Amino acid sequence: MYNPFSLEGKTILVTGASSGIGETTAIECSKLGATLIITGRNEERLKETFGNLEGKERAHQQIVADLSISAEIERLVSLLPVLDGCVNNAGISNTTLIQFYKEEEINKQYSINVVAPILLTKFLVKKRKMNKHSSIVFTSSIGGVYVSSIGNGIYDTTKAAIASFVRTSALELSTKMIRCNSVHPGMVETPMTKADKLSQEQIDDDIKKYPLKRHGQPKDIALAIIYLLSDASSWVTGTALKVDGGFSL
Repeated sequence: MYNPFSLEGKTILVTGASSGIGETTAIECSKLGATLIITGRNEERLKETFGNLEGKERAHQQIVADLSISAEIERLVSLLPVLDGCVNNAGISNTTLIQFYKEEEINKQYSINVVAPILLTKFLVKKRKMNKHSSIVFTSSIGGVYVSSIGNGIYDTTKAAIASFVRTSALELSTKMIRCNSVHPGMVETPMTKADKLSQEQIDDDIKKYPLKRHGQPKDIALAIIYLLSDASSWVTGTALKVDGGFSL
């Protein structure tokens, strides 16, 4: 059956695959025929994701790695086969007002949200781990790029930095026929967003701001990522794809 979004025959790396968007992306990619290499810091949760991958006959792999450590990124890349796709999804956030910023927290978010995906991209290219006509997808956010919100200054600036890097990498890597794009979610119901401990009243008030009257689900973002990984987007690079239920209109 014709399916332009098929990932059959493709080998794809997904970072931050132990929960949320990364976990769902890995599972959905496996349903469409991809061979997955998944990575994350939490070994137990990563095992759960691995167990939920479809296509057990494929050579799926799980690699525990802390991408905030550059040596761990190099180790990860050394263990990889040549890839057809990479999803730079690992990320963290912490809501803090400007007057309470701590240098340690700034460095932590930048290390995981910015430095890690940039270095991973560098090593993938340097070690020739990306096939010709492959795709690299970065999970950014509407925050810091299209909208701003109180308390999210650190997180938003990390995601704005990634959005900028995507455009540069799309230009540079086009000579190697590697496409680079980003997805920009609105509020998505994941363990990370639930950690913000919003009251039900706050959640209900926020939902009212969305034209489609709901928050996103991890699968909403995963399917957008799959589009950018698939041959359906073969003429798409340097693009920022908003998946936000109309919030930023």
